[in-house]
Amino acid sequence: MTATTRHAETSRPTLVYSRARELRQASDKELLWAIRDDDETALDELIERKTEPLLKLACRILNDSEEARDIVQMTFLRLWLHRDRFDERWAPNTWIYRIATNLAIDHLRSRRSRQRTAEPMRLHLEDSFDDRARHQRAQLHEGEVMAIFHELAAELTDKQRMVFLLREVEGLASKEVADIVGCRESTVRNHLFNARKILRREILARYPEYVPPRVRAEAGGAS
Repeated sequence: MTATTRHAETSRPTLVYSRARELRQASDKELLWAIRDDDETALDELIERKTEPLLKLACRILNDSEEARDIVQMTFLRLWLHRDRFDERWAPNTWIYRIATNLAIDHLRSRRSRQRTAEPMRLHLEDSFDDRARHQRAQLHEGEVMAIFHELAAELTDKQRMVFLLREVEGLASKEVADIVGCRESTVRNHLFNARKILRREILARYPEYVPPRVRAEAGGAS
């Protein structure tokens, strides 16, 4: 083995390490631009960064961890296949979340009996509690939350449920939600207002025992 060959072999790990470190320091947008240039190592870095948050999002939408993994895999596959479509005017998360949520919505619509997640309902129920009703929250088991959400969320449209999930659970800004769902910010606000109104109405009508007396009294006075 020549000195030149030994030098070349010892240089490769350094080059690989330098590239990996460079990618770890790159922004999401820089990774997407590298992916547009067919850089598979940039895709690997993006997968490393985004798998966990996308899994959480997909699980909340589908309420099934195995289906969520499939959606995330399909998201990265679609991102790679359509990498040339990325536009720098978009925020990276907006583009990636839009792919994932569209796939999840399509999956939901293909189900005969749609599955829904308990987490948005749990958060909404918690918003309805006050100090006088906190002991009731302790009695609300996971199965009960799931059953309640399945029942009440059936009153929401797909867009209302998706906006409620992205805005209230994921905590995204209205502009981001609008870009992901594909509508105006004013429409996002309308969907969110209506979703909250419907959920509160249905909770009051079907499960008044989980609503504080003050809230029940206010609702009775408004009717």
